[in-house]
Amino acid sequence: MFQAVASALAGVALGLSLAAPPGPMNAIIAEESVLRGWGSGFRAGLGAMSADACFFVLALLGVVTVVRDVPVVQSVLFGVGGLLMLYFAYGTVADASAAFGGDAAADGGAATGGDSKGFRKAFVLALTNPYQILWWLTAGVGLLDPGTFALDALGGLTISTGSPVIVVGFFGGIALWITGFPAALVTVGRRVDAFAPAVAYLSAVVLALAGLSFLSKAGGMLA
Repeated sequence: MFQAVASALAGVALGLSLAAPPGPMNAIIAEESVLRGWGSGFRAGLGAMSADACFFVLALLGVVTVVRDVPVVQSVLFGVGGLLMLYFAYGTVADASAAFGGDAAADGGAATGGDSKGFRKAFVLALTNPYQILWWLTAGVGLLDPGTFALDALGGLTISTGSPVIVVGFFGGIALWITGFPAALVTVGRRVDAFAPAVAYLSAVVLALAGLSFLSKAGGMLA
């Protein structure tokens, strides 16, 4: 029983290690949350989570390793991912300007509802994100590889990898993040008027910088 609980918690920690760090995925979740509300932010998170489910299946089949073994595939992914990030950054600025500029700013509120494309944006961007694929080639290997390891600090408690328990915990950790992160942003945005526009424009900056970084990486790999 204790081993199953420990394995599930280890899976949650792995899920958070993928979902929580700042980056393009969380920029899209943040943008959708402050512009259109919790539901849109959550759906954007589901898009990224759905991509991870695809990577999980591809990793089981060994297909993900192609990215590691074929540098040309890496450079293409970096290039496509970079262009998509720049495109989404432009869209974020346009959406934020529409939501917080002019009449919208005078009304004192962010846009809610509307045509949310967060799921598709996050899903497509995650599928072309080499760093997300590389995570599956590193930490993801430990998740999928059957075996056990002991936590000496916890009296030698063992954790089973490659088991259904740790996999469920992993996706549970991602679900926890994509539920709580948008909720926190929406809650703060309702209390601080300047918070939502700042997050929206900061999301655009993060996407633009990530896009330029990816394009630079792609160019360096082809040089």
